[in-house]
Amino acid sequence: MFDSKNLTPKKLAALTALILSVPISIGIYVLEGQWLVGLVSFCIIFLGSYLLIFSIVQNFIYRKIKLIYKFIHQTKATRREETYYKYILPQKSIDEVREDVEAWAKQRSREVDALKRNEAYRREFLQNLSHELKTPVFAIQGYIDTLLSGALENPEVNKRFLEKAGKNVDRLANLLKDLDAISKLERGELKLVKRNFVIQDVIREAFESLSLKAESAGVDFSFKKGCEKPVVVYADKEKILQVVCNLFDNAIKYGKTGGHIVASVYNTDDNTILVEISDNGIGIPEKYLDRIFERFYRTSGGRNKDIKGSGLGLAICKHIIEAHGHTIHVRSKEDVGTTIGFTLDKRKEG
Repeated sequence: MFDSKNLTPKKLAALTALILSVPISIGIYVLEGQWLVGLVSFCIIFLGSYLLIFSIVQNFIYRKIKLIYKFIHQTKATRREETYYKYILPQKSIDEVREDVEAWAKQRSREVDALKRNEAYRREFLQNLSHELKTPVFAIQGYIDTLLSGALENPEVNKRFLEKAGKNVDRLANLLKDLDAISKLERGELKLVKRNFVIQDVIREAFESLSLKAESAGVDFSFKKGCEKPVVVYADKEKILQVVCNLFDNAIKYGKTGGHIVASVYNTDDNTILVEISDNGIGIPEKYLDRIFERFYRTSGGRNKDIKGSGLGLAICKHIIEAHGHTIHVRSKEDVGTTIGFTLDKRKEG
């Protein structure tokens, strides 16, 4: 029984030959009046028509389809592909070939969309990098030009300008250091030195390292009630300290004057600890949440505050946590605050 929607070349040739041979052989039988002549005529016409039609379909239509498949793969056919073209492809129906081509077209469309997104990210990355480099370089250039124009002779002015130029040099050095760090992280060159340590101690150390900055912003810190009890994790202590410092730094930068930062530590299961750093700052609009871990990415509100920094802190945090085999996430609401959390392994015995 023929499936008209899924005909192979052989079935198509047989069906067409049958349609041709039946009425012709019946006509011969009627004219000659001998059933044997009609039967022989049917066999000859059917076989001849079948071979002719099959040959045309095989050598013309499927030769064109073969070219389409070669175009899809865009490479010189391997021996396996040549076998496919010769033996398997001719057994497929036109509808099956159409489905293959449609699947290829969808895949190509997804690839093109991904390339467009990557190109957009690349342009945005270059724009952001240019912005981050331009600010300190132009500042240094301005201070040096002023000094060379005569301010160098004034001891009070030249010292102040050299100090400002020095701060911008430090800013450039930190940017290049962060760029180098994130490049190594993305290449998978980060080597972790894991050991057991109390995560609360690292959180306290991180905040103490930024205590002067926090005091000038009027931001204080505490552990969430019930989270003070020491919890031991197994990770690279220095790298986790860097992560927590970056999170505290962001919480202070984008927090409200007189704001508050809260650290929480939870046992999620027998093997995992969840650490969260929360602030009551300006918050992040929902539409930006998916992108805050990108390099140099800042929300429009963050840029309007003219906050200094490399813009790589959260990207570095993400890579460090992922290098530990864990994930980092964010929850935020505008004018309410932001919580960034990450998971780590529990204490490793022995």
